[in-house]
This record gives sequence, structure tokens and C-alpha cells, in this order.
Amino acid sequence: MQKTTLLTIFLSLALVVAAGFGLSSLMTRQAAAENTNNYMTFSQQNNGIWVSGQGKVTVIPDIVVVQMGVETQAQNISDAQQQAAVAMDAMINVLEEAGITQGDIKTANYNVQPIYTWDEQQRTSIITGYRVANSVTVQIRQVDSAGEIIDEAVRASGDAARVNNVYFTVDDPEQYYTLARERAMADAKSKAEQMAALSGVQLGKPTYISEGSSYYPPVIRYDTAVKEGDSQTPATPISPGETDIIMNVQIVYAIQ
Repeated sequence: MQKTTLLTIFLSLALVVAAGFGLSSLMTRQAAAENTNNYMTFSQQNNGIWVSGQGKVTVIPDIVVVQMGVETQAQNISDAQQQAAVAMDAMINVLEEAGITQGDIKTANYNVQPIYTWDEQQRTSIITGYRVANSVTVQIRQVDSAGEIIDEAVRASGDAARVNNVYFTVDDPEQYYTLARERAMADAKSKAEQMAALSGVQLGKPTYISEGSSYYPPVIRYDTAVKEGDSQTPATPISPGETDIIMNVQIVYAIQ
């Protein structure tokens, strides 16, 4: 009876061990298959001819973007805010009289900050006044008159006027992106055809396409310095010049 029981236990353990080895072997084969599939996928992704292309369209900007505003300071907040409001109203009035719509004038920043002065007797900083800054981003579509408009706005706001930046942009760049994209695709295909010919293979269809675009508006300097001998401040020169709209693409072609 005891021999029969021991034999039964031994056979059961043998079956468990065999099943364990079988499962382990199956898992090992499955893992190996997955690794092979991953390797094949990785290899397939790197098959073909990889090329990049660039398309460029040179355009003349039709919008001048100006970041301008006012900055005032006084001993109390109310006076500083009042002075800033008056100066900003004068600036906005000039812009609107020049034909700039409210939709092209957007508030960019408004802040109120205390002005600190070091008190030697108290050995600490004390508030001696307040500074108020208010700026807007203005789109001037009358490019030829942009210099005069900026000068008038600055003159109306007096010493409180501030001009932080002036640059150009295009109102509807999408039409230029379309042309730049066509040129980028053609550039990439030309490279791929040359590489295929040099390699002695046939170029197949694209299997991967990716694009990225960049637009670089030129930044210009705002300068109203009076030359020696001039009786009055000259008009600020604003020249749009040219800017490039660039489109980049990356394409993978299959090899036949």
C-alpha cells in the first residue's frame, strides 16, 4: 500500500515537472518569436531609400506687427494708472484714426509694480512709487505708411511711449505653404531618384512621409534718432524687404 502511494506521488511530481518544462519552453519560443517579429519590423522600417526635401518661397510681407505701449510712474498707484490711461488713449486714437481696426489692436501686457528705494536709516527697502506698464500688439496693414503711423502714435503718447519690437508677417501664409510643400516633395523625389540610379535599384512608392514647416519673419530696428543739424525728427523708415517661407519633408521610398 505504501509502495503504491509513493509511486503515485512520484508520478504526480514527474508530471508537474514535465508540465513546467513544457510551459517554460513554450514561453521561451514565444519570446523568441516576438523578438524575431520586432527585429523584422525594425528591419522593415529601415528598408528603402530615406531622403529629405526642402521647399522655399520668397514673399514680400504685407503686415507690419508692432509691440508698443506706455509706461508711467508716480508716487501713488492712482496717479500712475491715470497717466498711463491718458497716454494709452492718445496712442489708440492715433492708431484708429489711421484706419487700424480694433481687431488688429490686442492687449499684450498690463502690470502695476511698486518702485523700491533703499532707506539707509531703516536699513530696508521702502516703496517710494509705482510703475504702470500697458502694451498692445498692433497689426498695421498699410505697410507703406507704417513708419508714419508709429511716429504719430509715439508722438501722441509723449515720454510715456514705448516701442518694444517691430517685425513683418504675411496675412495668409497657407497659399505659400502649399507651393513650398510642392517644391519640398519634388526636391525629395529628385534626390531619391538619383540615389536609386546610383545604387542600381528601382524606386518604389513612398512608404513614409513626414513634414515640418518654419516661417522666419525678419526683425527690423526701430530708430528715431535725430541727426546732427536736423530741425526735426525724421520719419521712421519701415521697409518690409523679403522673407522666406520654408517647408521641410522627409520621405521613405520602397526599393523594387
